[in-house]
Formats: sequence, structure tokens, C-alpha cells
Amino acid sequence: MPVQPSPHIRSTSPPTAAPSAVVATLRAAGCVFAEDEAELLAATARTPAELTAMVDRRAAGLPLEHVLGWAEFCGLRVAVDPGVFVPRRRTEFLVHRAAALARPRSVVVDLCCGSGALGAALDEALGGVELHAADIDPAAVACARRNLAALGGRVYRGDLYEPLPAALRGRVDVLLANVPYVPTGDITLLPPEARLHEARVALDGGADGLAVLRRVAAGAPLWLAPGGRLLFETSGRQVPSAVGIVTGAGLVPEVAVCEELDATVVVATRPPGRPSVRADRADRADRADRVDRVDRGDRVDRADRVGRVPPYGAGGAASGGRPGG
Repeated sequence: MPVQPSPHIRSTSPPTAAPSAVVATLRAAGCVFAEDEAELLAATARTPAELTAMVDRRAAGLPLEHVLGWAEFCGLRVAVDPGVFVPRRRTEFLVHRAAALARPRSVVVDLCCGSGALGAALDEALGGVELHAADIDPAAVACARRNLAALGGRVYRGDLYEPLPAALRGRVDVLLANVPYVPTGDITLLPPEARLHEARVALDGGADGLAVLRRVAAGAPLWLAPGGRLLFETSGRQVPSAVGIVTGAGLVPEVAVCEELDATVVVATRPPGRPSVRADRADRADRADRVDRVDRGDRVDRADRVGRVPPYGAGGAASGGRPGG
């Protein structure tokens, strides 16, 4: 097993010279930055045998961060377990925008948190926040709990807002939502490292890539404090639709672009005043839909056990795929 460095620690060690054979192996496997990766692997491995095993895993196509056990994000080392979404460098722009708009001790919620990298980085940038995070993937939740424990962050497992404490409603200053936004039909076009080794739920944004965003935006006015902000990343081509979604939810959007990181972030602010009736209805409808999906799934399970298929088909709740988290 690769070393799992303590999360939230800056990398200060000098590079370790990597054997030329390691570089050659990685280059032959198609690693574009073979020299840099070889140095990282050599610096992380505790024994020659462990280095050999790590090189073999990387050459077989596993993401470098999964082999190392950590990813660098906003100058921090964040633990990343196998199967957990690897934080992208372009997403640092989202954290930078949030840090520029927020203040120390803000109430921060990191939805679709993955490893918890965004929340950890914003906590570091602001010198401490009240941090809550949630994800539907159990592997991501376990990883985020390790990363955020030293910060006092609380991590919940469940579908979007569902597991959050009700006491957070109307109190959230910053809502980070690194929602999946790859259209289902484009998943096959992703690099194998992502497509084969990261959770599908962290990548698949539905038919147009905006399915999870719609649900996040619909519930945001109920959780944001007046003047609170929802921040999410999207693609340039999705901006018009994304802006329309948050506007329809009663939020005021602003689009920020970083050409250097090829990143597009939408900042959507809740205006002063009570959440709209439409937002409350959307939240209740979403909760009712979740209950209905669970109920239908339970009926399918019971029918299967007695050898019957309900009239709406054996696919039941599963036919729509796993909900985003």
C-alpha cells in the first residue's frame, strides 16, 4: 500500500532522484511527465519493493494520485483513496473565488465533496471556517472525514442536502458544489484514468451534464444565508444553461473565467429576503421524489423476493441511475 501522508500538510521535502529505470518504465507506459512522476513516486515509497509496486500500478493506468495516496491542491497535500475523485488543478480557481468573497469563520458547506479538498483549501485560505461537507459515495465520505477531522469539519453521507443538519438552513455563507457536469454521452470520451478509476457518480452529470446542478440550485435558496453564495464549476458551453438554472431558482449569477487554468466558475448569490415559494416547493418536491424512489425500489425488492414483477417493470428506481452526490 502506498504511504498515506497526513492531510492538510504542505509539501516541503526536496525532490528525490528517481532511478532511470523508473522513468523509462513510466515513459513506455505513456506518462507524459514521466520524470516528475518518477520523482514523486521515489520520494513517497519507503522501500525499493514498494517503489516497484507503485510504478507497476501507475504503468497499469491507475491515477498517479491514487498510487501516491494524495493529491496536491491549492498548495496542500490532500489524501485521496482509491476510487475517490481526484481534485483537478482547474478547480483551484473555484476556491480562489470563494476565498475572495468570504470571510473567516464563515459557514461553509462543501456538497459533492469527494476527498474534501475544496473545503480544506478554503479553510486554509480564510484561516478557519465552520465547515460541513457531504457526498453520496461512502469511499469519498471516509476519505473526506480523514482529511477534515483536524479542521473540525463535519462530513455527512447522503444525497446532496439530505444528510445536512436542519440547523444549517438559512445560515450557509458559502456553498461549494463541485457537481459532476460531464454529459452521460461524453463519459466514454474521458481519459481512462478518470473513466475507469473514479466513481461514476462523481463524473456523470446526466443527459446534458446539468442534472445535479438543477437539484443543487433548486435547494440553495433554502440553505444560503441572505447574501450567501453558491459556487460551482462548469464548462464554457454550459454557461448559458447554468446561468438560466440558477436565475430560475431565484439566485443572482456572475460568471468568472480563468484562462490560465481553463476554468469557468459561476457565483450565484441569494438576494436579501425570504427564500422564494418556488424554492420551497422545489425542495419539497425533491424530497418527495427521493421518498418515492426509495419506496418503489423497496416494492421491486419485495416483488423479486416472491417471484413477482410489478407492472411498472423490474427496473424500478434503478432505471434512472444513481442520484448525484
